[in-house]
Amino acid sequence: MNKHIIALFVLLMASSYSYGQGCSDAGFCTMGAMKPDQSYSKRTNFKLRAIEVSQYRGQSTLTPIIYVSNIDFAFSVKKTSFQVKLPYQAISGNLGKTSGIGDISLSATRSIYSTNDYDVNATIGTKIPSNNSDLKKDNDEFGSKGSDFPMYYQTSLGSVDFIAGISLISKKWLFAAGYQNALTANNNDFKWSEWSEYPSEGYIKSHDRATNLKRGTDVMLRVERNWRFSNYNFSLGALPIFRITKDQIVTQGEYEKLDRSTGLALTTLASAGYHFNVNSSIKFIFGLKLVDRDVNPDQLTRDNVQTIAYIYRF
Repeated sequence: MNKHIIALFVLLMASSYSYGQGCSDAGFCTMGAMKPDQSYSKRTNFKLRAIEVSQYRGQSTLTPIIYVSNIDFAFSVKKTSFQVKLPYQAISGNLGKTSGIGDISLSATRSIYSTNDYDVNATIGTKIPSNNSDLKKDNDEFGSKGSDFPMYYQTSLGSVDFIAGISLISKKWLFAAGYQNALTANNNDFKWSEWSEYPSEGYIKSHDRATNLKRGTDVMLRVERNWRFSNYNFSLGALPIFRITKDQIVTQGEYEKLDRSTGLALTTLASAGYHFNVNSSIKFIFGLKLVDRDVNPDQLTRDNVQTIAYIYRF
């Protein structure tokens, strides 16, 4: 028990001093075969069901702080596993506070090839919006009541997404690739003019407009080196995400493709975990942003991220 307490204390202390961007996408880098810090063992008979409860805190590039409480449920039927992610988000910043259910993620992962040394898995899934990215302020502070909050304050990206991916995982390595395509647009209508009473015009205009945003297509890669022990595990990795098509927003009644919205977002990631037994474990994942795109109307970028999670397998 003392070892369990010490391990939990170390992870909690680490979470107080970790900085990074985390997953700078709409959620596909934590789905199925693309997840970081996956369990792997040819000797241990892992349970077929798992519940992961996690707490996330992210400091945006501006003032908003994003908190996400997430329940991740997974279960397996033969060679296929299914995953459901249910997040609740709360955001607080200079322009106000918002909260609500986040986007729901659903995926199925199939083991397509397995040897004594590695497994190859493939995932297909979707992300379902909890709202249309049109949460509005309910007072007259800084401008008109009923104005849309910018995307940093929205609890949903407002789009239905198609997601697919594949991974190769061994005792020491994880290689993964993923694809995400937003099939629909959001309904955000944040306007700088409707926040004219805020004391800094420059600060308001630092929030990108996302009017009926159609996000561009993302392709991600993950390379992760793992060190696995009987009770502890650690990992270091890199997560490049390429936006290969331009974001689009409505300007003067027509869609406009946004220059500088494509390109690379690169994050380095590290994790530490402790296994109490075959049923229970805790882990902490953090990241450091190295490269970001110039224009980010979805406002998913984070400068400071900490996530701690408890996993129960049964």
